[in-house]
This record gives sequence, structure tokens and C-alpha cells, in this order.
Amino acid sequence: MPLPPVHREEGEKPFPWHLQVYDAHCHPTDTMNSVESISTMKAKVLTIMATRANDQELVAATANRMGVRQSEEGPLSAQWEKQARVVPCFGWHPWFSHQIYEYPEFDGAMELSVDQKLIHYSSVLTPKCNDKEFMLALPEPRPLSKFLSAMREYLEKYPLALVGEVGLDKRFCLPANPAVDVSHDSDCSSNSGGRDGLHLSPYHSSKDHQRKILKAQLALAGELQRAVSIHGVQAHGALFESLKGTWKGYENKTPNRRERRLNTNLRAQNPDDDEKQTPKKADFIPPYPPRICLHSFTGPPEQGKFYLSPSIPVEVFFSFSTLVNFYNKSDKKVKAAEDTIIMLPADRILVESDLDRAGEAMDDYLEDITRRVCKIRGWGLEEGVLQLGKNWKRFVFGERDVDS
Repeated sequence: MPLPPVHREEGEKPFPWHLQVYDAHCHPTDTMNSVESISTMKAKVLTIMATRANDQELVAATANRMGVRQSEEGPLSAQWEKQARVVPCFGWHPWFSHQIYEYPEFDGAMELSVDQKLIHYSSVLTPKCNDKEFMLALPEPRPLSKFLSAMREYLEKYPLALVGEVGLDKRFCLPANPAVDVSHDSDCSSNSGGRDGLHLSPYHSSKDHQRKILKAQLALAGELQRAVSIHGVQAHGALFESLKGTWKGYENKTPNRRERRLNTNLRAQNPDDDEKQTPKKADFIPPYPPRICLHSFTGPPEQGKFYLSPSIPVEVFFSFSTLVNFYNKSDKKVKAAEDTIIMLPADRILVESDLDRAGEAMDDYLEDITRRVCKIRGWGLEEGVLQLGKNWKRFVFGERDVDS
């Protein structure tokens, strides 16, 4: 699909690529012949997403050649070699969640029988599908247990890898032709057709099934303490509730007015206590991921505020892209994105291309969204690029200061 041109204003200042720009979410392995161009891009590092069965290994192979390595000098510090250009992410996108099944009694089968395949697809597709020919033409389902095992192997092999792209999507519908391999940039909305004449079926993965697949991947991210890149379309409330379930019971305690006043008095009486911190149990691993990014966030600012509650023990970042948040969007949607960018703390904003191909176009879209965010926030270009770079490093590595 041809990309829309990026608008450039006459007389705008040169873009400070030398300060390093990071793409928080992209899919270059959707177009493998573009991957070679990553090494010549102006962007410093790309955070590349896996989405389904046929790209997990493609992301891994790209990381083998161009991935940021873990340093022996620090637990998560990166070695910023010239050739280190990507951070890999492994996960199963909600568009393809119907291809995963959870029937322990089926796990031993090399391949599901016809009846088992029909049982699975008729139970996870909504509205309920009775079209046997359509269901039998869909890909062979994979057991959740085996996918999680493979995902764990990837994450353990790549200590700096993230979990992504995962999430919930209420809008997406399966193509009417099950043989079509939906690429990342296909506009599969719930109308009668999509871009480029792609005809759509009425079926999509049920909300409960999507939640089940998401919950399993979030649990693994929590166990391995990896950040997560989250997809959410027309399911903002359900997504928040799903994420909230991972940290339920572990919320930060917010002191009431009386407790705050008491703490203030105690600190005044014992100023040396400020240097003391209650040690945490070294062996305690929270069951939730430490950081999440709501990629190309399209919810209203009011929804975004829920994620900024001081009681939430997870650091939540919001990324924005030109294609999803600004290109060919209604004034209402553009204003919602701008209001969210203004509302957010400066250290929670990320930029992304969300493109399915690497190269000059990806650089152009990264520059465009960076300029937009800087303009909306009232940042100078250099100030904004530096801030966004710090934010990306915090999201990916969990460190506030990583040498560049």
C-alpha cells in the first residue's frame, strides 16, 4: 500500500538526528526486503514487533544481526555499537488471537482433527460461525502452551527483548478469504470492505478469547519483568480492566491527608530518616510487567488519566504516530491526540512510525511525529528529541540514565 506523503513546512529548522531518535513501535519484518536498509537509517534504534506465527523468527533473525546487546558491566545497560539498531519484541497480536487455542486435551496432537478445528473456531469467533468451509480454510490453530513456551525461549535468549505486540481489538474483522495473510498496514475495520478492495468477513476473535491470550502474555512479561507494547482499538475500557487485573492487590498505597501531614511532621523531626529506605525483598517478583506502552494511543485524554493514577505500580508510557493519530483523521480525533499529548507528563511520551517497512519512509514519519509532538508541547526540537530519547530508554531498559 502506498504511503501518504509527509508534509514539510517551508523554512523549518533542520532536524537534529545527531541527538538520536528512537522508534518505539514498528514492523519492518513485515517487508523483509526493507530490513537491509535499517543499517543506513537516520533513526538510532527501532523497537520491532512480532505479531503472529510467521514473524517471531524473522524478528529474532533481525536481532541476531542488528540487535542491541546486553553489557556485562551493568544489568540492563546497552552496548551502543554502530551496528546495534534494533530491540526485538515477541508476542501475539489480537488480530491473530483466533489462531491460538487452549484445550489441554488437544495439546498432544501433532495437528488438530477436522472436528477439533471446528470446535475451536466455532467457540472463539464472534458472531458464532457455522460456516464449516470458512473455518476449515483458516490456519491450523496453535496451542497456547506451546506458543508461550516458544515465547519464553525467545525472551530468555534476548535479555533486552520486550513483549509485543499484544492487546485487544474490537474493530478488526477477519478477511472473507481466509488465505489472505493480513499485513500490519491492512485497514481491516468492521465495515463491508477494507483498503485495496480487501473484502472482510463479519467474524472476529471474541472479547473473552482475546483477553485470555493477552492475560497469558502479560503474566509471562511479569514473570520475566519485561516491558510490553500494547495495542488497543475501540476497547480502551476492557484493556484498562485487563491490565488492572495484573496489578490488583499490589497497588501503591496513597496516603490520605492525615497520613501525609503526619509523615511531613515526622520528616521534620527526623530529617536523617529521609536517607533511609525500607528494603524490598530481593526475591520478590511482581506478577505484572514493570512498564507498558500504549502504542499509538487513540483513547480520549480522560481515559489516559486513569493510567496516571499514583496507585498504579506500573510505569505507563503513551506513544504516538502520524499514521494512526493524525493522518486523514477527523478534527475531533486530532484534538483528542493533541489534548492527550499536552496532558501527559513529559517523561511518559514516546514517538513511533508504526510502519511495516524500514528505510527512508520510516525516518520521514519519525521526523514528522517528533516535530508534531514538539510543536504541541511547545518544546524546541533539540529539547524534545533529547526528552523523547530519555523516555524511550526508560521504557525499554528501565533506567533513567543510559549512556548513548
